[in-house]
Amino acid sequence: MEPRIGNKFRLGRKIGSGSFGEIYLGTNIQTNEEVAIKLENVKTKHPQLLYESKIYRILQGGTGIPNVRWFGVEGDYNVLVMDLLGPSLEDLFNFCSRKLSLKTVLMLADQMINRVEFVHSKSFLHRDIKPDNFLMGLGRRANQVYVIDFGLAKKYRDTSTHQHIPYRENKNLTGTARYASVNTHLGIEQSRRDDLESLGYVLMYFLRGSLPWQGLKAGTKKQKYEKISEKKVATSIEALCRGYPTEFASYFHYCRSLRFDDKPDCSYLKRLFRDLFIREGFQFDYVFDWTILKYQQSQIATAPPRAVVSLSNLPSLSYPPNTAGITLMTYLCYRAMARGLLGWHPCYRMIGNQALRKQGLVVGHQWIGVVPHYQLQVWGHYLSRKHR
Repeated sequence: MEPRIGNKFRLGRKIGSGSFGEIYLGTNIQTNEEVAIKLENVKTKHPQLLYESKIYRILQGGTGIPNVRWFGVEGDYNVLVMDLLGPSLEDLFNFCSRKLSLKTVLMLADQMINRVEFVHSKSFLHRDIKPDNFLMGLGRRANQVYVIDFGLAKKYRDTSTHQHIPYRENKNLTGTARYASVNTHLGIEQSRRDDLESLGYVLMYFLRGSLPWQGLKAGTKKQKYEKISEKKVATSIEALCRGYPTEFASYFHYCRSLRFDDKPDCSYLKRLFRDLFIREGFQFDYVFDWTILKYQQSQIATAPPRAVVSLSNLPSLSYPPNTAGITLMTYLCYRAMARGLLGWHPCYRMIGNQALRKQGLVVGHQWIGVVPHYQLQVWGHYLSRKHR
């Protein structure tokens, strides 16, 4: 007999692990909708899932926060059922050969700062900011960054009075050493500044491909943490960010200038990166590095030759300056995937505007872009089989 959760969900295969517990694919028995199911043995020494579920409830409704569908006990397990999300940023980083473009990093940074700021606004610290804990959505939310895994989160202020927790020292390292702030390594109680410094290390990891304190060998975990700490302290901000826009060094200088109980000015940090984004001439079109890679892989099979169109002759279509010379169809498909079709195998056809008006909307269609007299119609594989 197949495992059931709360008489409502069917347990499927294992798809990952969190800081505490294993994560499985699940299915809503009534709707057939897929969900994520996190399991934690009730006999575990330090149970965390009930605590994590309560934090998710507090954060519910925030952009980039997955919805909790159910929490309870089934047999020997505490169970948390949530929205199923897409790949983590670590997965996508690996998919892109372990380096991301400046444009992709800046588009991610804007959303990631927003997520951290929202968690802080609800009086919590995340305390384990790393690429594995940021996931992309699925379907129409494929461009949205989600933050997950609140097993190590901590309340940093009283919800009513906003009284901040006291400054303390001699604290053990909580989180992931690779992305931990310098103050965390030094044993200082974490506060809002530390989540943001950790986020800075994540952004540099994406840009550089690695961080200077990766790959250090040590006999014990404690010794490894000490080596990482020494290397991190010895690496100046300028050395870490050398060869990259000065905004990244400015980000770190700002985070490290904050006092323990200061409220970070996240608007300033987002503005730093948005100004850089504009100066570089990028377009916030949600075409990430992996969007292009996924599309190119889907086209490797047997694509018929197509004429190359100069996009500069199409004033009605907004496009990034570096796309001139690609096929018009390819560009529009990038945009299609960026607007919620990530991971689908798009099929397409050109239809006159008049014909579109006559036929009306069909479920599953999404209008992507307009070229003179035509629109591009794109739909996912589940409809393409029917229409081809």
